[in-house]
Amino acid sequence: MKFYADHMLLKIICLFGLVSFLPLSAAAQIQSDLEEIDITVPKQVTVNAIFIVGNEKTRKNIISREMDITEGVTYDWEEFVAMLTADQKKIYNLLLFNTVDIKPYFVADNQVEVLVSVTERWYILPSVIFTLADRNFSEWWINQNRDFSRVNYGIKLDHNNVGGRNEKLRLVGQLGFTQAFDIQYSKPYIDRKQLHGLSARFNYFTNKTIAVRSSDNRQVFYTNDNEDVLRRAMNSLLSYSYRGSYYNFHSAAFGYHQSTIHEDVLLQNPFYFPQNGTRLSYFFASYNYRHDKRDNNAYATDGEYLSMGVNKYGLFSRDNINETEFTLIANRYLPLGGKFHLASGLSASAFLSPRQPYTLVRGVGYKPDFIRGYEVNVIEGQQLAVHKNSLRFELLNVAFDISSYMPIDEFAVFPFKAYISANFDHGYVNDRNRLPENLRLTNRYLYGYGVGLDLVTLYDTVIRFEYSINDQGMGNFFINMKAPF
Repeated sequence: MKFYADHMLLKIICLFGLVSFLPLSAAAQIQSDLEEIDITVPKQVTVNAIFIVGNEKTRKNIISREMDITEGVTYDWEEFVAMLTADQKKIYNLLLFNTVDIKPYFVADNQVEVLVSVTERWYILPSVIFTLADRNFSEWWINQNRDFSRVNYGIKLDHNNVGGRNEKLRLVGQLGFTQAFDIQYSKPYIDRKQLHGLSARFNYFTNKTIAVRSSDNRQVFYTNDNEDVLRRAMNSLLSYSYRGSYYNFHSAAFGYHQSTIHEDVLLQNPFYFPQNGTRLSYFFASYNYRHDKRDNNAYATDGEYLSMGVNKYGLFSRDNINETEFTLIANRYLPLGGKFHLASGLSASAFLSPRQPYTLVRGVGYKPDFIRGYEVNVIEGQQLAVHKNSLRFELLNVAFDISSYMPIDEFAVFPFKAYISANFDHGYVNDRNRLPENLRLTNRYLYGYGVGLDLVTLYDTVIRFEYSINDQGMGNFFINMKAPF
């Protein structure tokens, strides 16, 4: 494919001359290049052909599925330029490529060939697991006194492009604080029209130490004297997805959960499971709608993201629970000009019943709901709403060519971005039970603010360093490993 595309472009040069061979990328660059060589911007352009190069493993149809530009179609010039930029972002957000470049080449006054050039990532990633079991680094550092027994370790194997069709396979074998086995497989498209997808997951894990409740808005962990296994849990899940348009996704899931706890857990929290039992089993189903138009899924600076879902825990009469949960995430990323952008995100969830099994408890401090300045707290309840805001300035955006030291092409370029941010988050958690041990922070308005430094590097890895102060006047330095929203 690569030889064929290059050969065709060489023929274009020979037929139309060097002036007609005009590489273009972003909208501003296109206009600048045209003006520089004194070419009048056409009112319309017709796309004669689309060539894709650099996809040694990835199937062409996986890339072309993300493209709105179509061969043989005539577009208004401004529409065409906007579509080039949008298609470039969509292809990059497959997370299969380190770089994506889309360039039109003029072969006549109003005719172009489009070249899509990609550099692929390393798709098979075996790795050693060495992670903290706690909710975040600050929880481990401050509340758990940097206890290294609270570390998970093991082996993980990710294949992020099985068969070149963007299928994902993950195998995990883990020991340490949580002993676990996890296998996941997803196939985004099972039909020729690339509309329908399927995924499946099975995991099993055990814990000798578990969070049994919260007190003073912090998790309380328990280990019995004999260090017995306190909880065993198994989950199986089958999901179906439908992608009717480029930015809109529908998914439905059906699964089964089963967990058992040691009887000592009930001495610490009689309401850990319903009816004071030691076993919880139920079937569950969910539906989710997602609209995703971010420029970068890992760390967005432009676009919007919306997710709305409903989860039903307990489908049949023999199930131990009967719960319904609604969830909402709505984020907006707004460029402000220059190197500034604003990120604003709302997250909310609600259970219908007044009390849930402790394994389903939600609140500020559990993903995706947090308020900066309250990283070491869990503020639990049945309904919550959180609004997060960051004003960011791009401090650095560079890419280092390390090919002379790195023989693997997929790691030959080391990108590095740095942003400084001013943050303000606020929210509210409604605890219908008004548990006295947690009343200090539940059922009241909460907020936190501070500054941060966000680093974005190889394979969209994000590291955040933040100093935040909450409305209680308590300030701390926090480290997090993902974008805040």
